[in-house]
Amino acid sequence: MESAAFDVPGVTWNRVSDRLIGVRRLTVAVFLGIPALATVVPAVIVGSAMWLLPAVLVLLVAWAWWLIPRQVRAIGYAELEDDLLIRKGVLFRSLTVVPYGRMQYVDVQAGPLMRRAGMAQVQLHTASASTDASIPGLLEAEASRLRDRLTEAGEARLAGL
Repeated sequence: MESAAFDVPGVTWNRVSDRLIGVRRLTVAVFLGIPALATVVPAVIVGSAMWLLPAVLVLLVAWAWWLIPRQVRAIGYAELEDDLLIRKGVLFRSLTVVPYGRMQYVDVQAGPLMRRAGMAQVQLHTASASTDASIPGLLEAEASRLRDRLTEAGEARLAGL
């Protein structure tokens, strides 16, 4: 159910790639799953009191595994005539409106897992650090297209000042 603060009439939202789900799940598995497995050995040796830590870590992995697809599917962006809209969040939602004329530069980033999955993140930088915005999980071709489009739109709006 959309609330009035996050409902933008007539806007068609573009979604990020579902490949981002796998990348984020792999990250969770590495940073929480491996420590969970490592804490099982002391729990077996010491006994019942030590089982609390691996149990908590396994519950965190399971919760993240369930939450990640919902988070990824909640990320969207829309290119309007004068602004770029970015929405994120399931429980804590946000809608960021970045006017093209306020953009200083556009950055495309990809770590090793994102590159392996053929994805990148587009980072928008404005004069105010609080209005910087990012769109993770874009396919490389879409990230390149969006970078070029945003750069062109930003230059056109800036030239008009």
